[in-house]
Amino acid sequence: MIRFENLCKSYRIGETRKVIVDNLTLTLPTGQSLALLGRNGAGKSTLLQMVAGTILPDSGRITSDGTISWPVGLGGSLHRELTGAQNIRFIARVYGVDTEELVDFVEDFAELGPHFHMPVRSYSSGMRSRLAFGASMGIRFDTYLVDEVTAVGDARFRRKSRAVFRDRMAKSGAILVTHDLGALRDYCDAGLLLENGRLYYFPDLDEAITVHKALME
Repeated sequence: MIRFENLCKSYRIGETRKVIVDNLTLTLPTGQSLALLGRNGAGKSTLLQMVAGTILPDSGRITSDGTISWPVGLGGSLHRELTGAQNIRFIARVYGVDTEELVDFVEDFAELGPHFHMPVRSYSSGMRSRLAFGASMGIRFDTYLVDEVTAVGDARFRRKSRAVFRDRMAKSGAILVTHDLGALRDYCDAGLLLENGRLYYFPDLDEAITVHKALME
């Protein structure tokens, strides 16, 4: 369960204010995989980061009765000056999981070769995403926050990413952001739509997609 209570978040852009959420109160059900839809610039990534606790709201709060991953996608949770292996060891200590088990899993999954023992600042964005996604999939969370990450890499790596993600979803929930509507139907069973500072929950994913497409037109 994730609950938003009187949540407000906005940014000042020049002379105007961009509203991400405006006095949002909503409870998301436990164990569902939710597609987060919305136009570009609606604030989907900001909302994910607030759920993860890496960005604070202006007011209100978010509570949960389970564990939540960091936002997986661009690898922003990684320290640029540490190697991939050092980052994974640090993450293992923070989350209280077996260090060597997580290192072994991520090294095998991410397929970075010698780059795994090189500083993350030398990585491409795709390599950072593979490292961050591997770290997240290597830890059992109740809810995974995922942003386009299963599109990283070649066709074989994408298949592997989807397989491990589908395995995690068998026992966990997720909030997934992607422009690939086929992937949403593969992984998600309900939808969220962020529009003009409001977040709407749709128990029917197809209805959420239909409303989203209508707004885009």
